[in-house]
Amino acid sequence: MTIHIGAKPGQIAETVLMPGDPYRARWVAENFIEDAELVNETRGMLGFTGTWRGNRVTIQGSGMGMPSLSIYANELIRDYGAKTLIRIGSCGGMQKNVNVRDVVLAMTSTTLSTPSSGMFRELNFAPVADYGLLSAAHAAATARGVATHVGGIYSSDVFYDERPDLTEQMTRHGVLAVEMEAAELYILAARYGVRALAALTVSDSLVTGEALPSEEREKSFGDMVEIALEAAFN
Repeated sequence: MTIHIGAKPGQIAETVLMPGDPYRARWVAENFIEDAELVNETRGMLGFTGTWRGNRVTIQGSGMGMPSLSIYANELIRDYGAKTLIRIGSCGGMQKNVNVRDVVLAMTSTTLSTPSSGMFRELNFAPVADYGLLSAAHAAATARGVATHVGGIYSSDVFYDERPDLTEQMTRHGVLAVEMEAAELYILAARYGVRALAALTVSDSLVTGEALPSEEREKSFGDMVEIALEAAFN
């Protein structure tokens, strides 16, 4: 076990889906995973391991924001041998054609800073998804008939943003959506030579102001979970 993950050696699968919310991790485990076993509850950040269509998979909560995700992703990769990490979560749409309930597959992620920024110093490193995962996820979404967008997103350091000028420029330059974790996940994947992808459900729109009620979010996230699982084991 590690400081933040209480799983024993061998209890974490090589493929890990990472929702931010630990209760969403439990929901995914209960609704999509067979023989799901609770393998982590340290600090209330739940993790489950089971199988999907015979493939071993772990669902591990990451918490909110890049610093929290960085802790869990580092430990999953370094200490438990995770090889494929897919963030599954919500995002805010930033384009007129990106609607609530759509799925966004992040090809790359723009950010002001990440926990890894100090390592790069003056370099503006461009974190990107694993192409194999991205391609497989897009194929899975197309086969399911899910409205899906592929492109760049923005990983923010803050939830309550007060930079409308920055949002305006990102929208102008085609950024699809905003969330808070993907950029650091992609950087860590590059550092350790593993695969990573962020598959996101649009829960609200920064353009129209429309938002999913909390009770409807889990139902709308089902497509995203299935897409992530199909991409991981394609």
